[in-house]
Amino acid sequence: MEDADMTPLKRARLATGMTQGETRAKLREARRRRGKMPPKDASLKRMYTEWEQGRVDPVDWRDELCEVFELPPVALAFVEVTPPPSLEIPSLLEITRLDLEIVEMLEVQTDHYRHMDRKVGAAIIPQTVAHVEHMQNLLRTSLPGQHSALAAVALAEGAALAGWQALDAGDVTKAWNLHDIAKSAAAQGESPAVLAHVTAQQAYALLDAGRASDAVELVQFAHTPDTARRVPPRLRAWLAAAEAEFLAAAGEHYQALKMLDQAVEVLPEGDTDPELPYLMLNGTHLSRWRGHCLARLGADEAVDDLTTALEGSQVLTSKRAETGLRVDLALALRSRGDIEGSKRHAQRAADLAGRTGSARQRARISKLLAG
Repeated sequence: MEDADMTPLKRARLATGMTQGETRAKLREARRRRGKMPPKDASLKRMYTEWEQGRVDPVDWRDELCEVFELPPVALAFVEVTPPPSLEIPSLLEITRLDLEIVEMLEVQTDHYRHMDRKVGAAIIPQTVAHVEHMQNLLRTSLPGQHSALAAVALAEGAALAGWQALDAGDVTKAWNLHDIAKSAAAQGESPAVLAHVTAQQAYALLDAGRASDAVELVQFAHTPDTARRVPPRLRAWLAAAEAEFLAAAGEHYQALKMLDQAVEVLPEGDTDPELPYLMLNGTHLSRWRGHCLARLGADEAVDDLTTALEGSQVLTSKRAETGLRVDLALALRSRGDIEGSKRHAQRAADLAGRTGSARQRARISKLLAG
């Protein structure tokens, strides 16, 4: 079979260097972890051959295949990524001045990728990065005008989304660089709120690189008293919670709890604000965040906050958020001595991480399951 005609399943197996026999062995193990009895090897051998040749859809084995190949469903052609709305934008050389219609089209496209991100996670990085590069070119080849600032803000939001996806995929350097693009664009667009958000979000790259103290310094640069007076309350709550997370990672117990309390105090009702399309934050999310910080600090009460957050329906709208929550809960339960409960949530998190391609969470899960 020529490479162009090769099925995604065969391409994924060859990329790992595994034989079909080795793949089937891993599939049986994954099946047993889910409490299901795998078929006999001869039967599974026939089934797998049919799947890899594209003659049969492995509907009942998709989760196991995603886990074995550590790929999201999109990469194995189990899920089709809906293309964004068609944008009738002239070629770059024809554009001399941006108008409001073009800016609104860019925002619609970013919002499309934002919703897709919540469903399939890091699988859409190539599309999101291409969107960012397109917006950069539009700004680079357009004349200054009244809509340039709005286009710059649109670029900042798109670059921050792509940066967060890169971080989730485990590419810290790419995440940092995309957030640098976002910061420059936010400054060009003269948006204090977007600049504060993308700067604080960039600090997660430092956190994942093991530089918690530097992450604290960067988020505090973004979260100043002056910033608090210039941004909406929901963003102020988000900035306070982010600072609490970095403080917890740095072992600053008292200061972390202080910032969490501040986040609760300023959080308005509802889930979103029209002026903050990139931000979803409510009481359930803050409970999850508080539980995450307490789990980092080894506090026993983390279990209660995380359990409450897991029962909140909003968290289930994002598979990435649910994955992180279950990892935190597994960590908190292990600290409490509930090993079986910890493994149960860690395994569920592993299933979710396999679907979304989250290398970031898989690294945390591996440490838990190995313990």
